[in-house]
Amino acid sequence: MFLGTYEPRLDEKGRLILPAKYRDELEAGLVLTRGQERCLYVFPMAEFERIAQQLRSAPVNSKQSRDYLRLFLSGATDEVPDKQGRVTIPPGLRRYANLGRDVVVIGAGHRVEIWDAEAWNDYLAEQEEPFAATAEEVIPGVL
Repeated sequence: MFLGTYEPRLDEKGRLILPAKYRDELEAGLVLTRGQERCLYVFPMAEFERIAQQLRSAPVNSKQSRDYLRLFLSGATDEVPDKQGRVTIPPGLRRYANLGRDVVVIGAGHRVEIWDAEAWNDYLAEQEEPFAATAEEVIPGVL
């Protein structure tokens, strides 16, 4: 499970050093793709394969399903971290998430998210009050 918040930097070649806590789970390979809220999702290869299996059941006659699959899968790229734990984020994905040099990497359970640092700080500022005010179960059976 991926937990925590880290603030690495992208180098001039668009490479990111993965947080040390995440490397064991990602060393065999990972998939980077577009996430929602203009961040990037990073899945361990096995998790992405599980998701891809579920996506096969999406109805082809649903425009919403087709649109989602196109955006999610067309942005996907597989990577294997190098010996220093670095992965290269392709230019198209960097543009999609508006990634500059300063990024935030967060653990989001079964995936990692990569955010532009300013976008992440804006998101946190926007979401902290609603998070604190949540009175009912958002996720059934949790808390």
